[in-house]
Amino acid sequence: MDIIKMTRELGAAIQQDERYLRFTAAREANEKDEELMGLISQIQLIQMNFQQEASKGEEADETKIAAFNKEFEEVYTKFMTNEKMKAYEEARAEIDELMNYVMQILGLCVNGEDPYTCEPQKAEEHDCGGSCSSCSGCH
Repeated sequence: MDIIKMTRELGAAIQQDERYLRFTAAREANEKDEELMGLISQIQLIQMNFQQEASKGEEADETKIAAFNKEFEEVYTKFMTNEKMKAYEEARAEIDELMNYVMQILGLCVNGEDPYTCEPQKAEEHDCGGSCSSCSGCH
């Protein structure tokens, strides 16, 4: 069987998974939320103003920069504590976990493990904190 075709079938199966469905529903809810979209616009404006002031080098007004930082923190906190955003972050974490698991299985298979029995270790099992960037490999 063609690997690309099988990959597309896996992609279709992932799109039917409850975690994927929750993720897309949460993303769509965020896109329709006017409050969230307004907060995103505010964050972008604050970042643009900050960058413009910071690019002045030694002539940059530190008071303005501090005010931009404070304003950013306030708006970002509102953004991240929004109930729809929290639901989105939870759903995104679930789909990320699924995709990491799938990729670990594929990695084990490429390294010669039995595709039907190989099982990636969970991050807490080898105390890596979940980041693969510093890992020497899951065993």
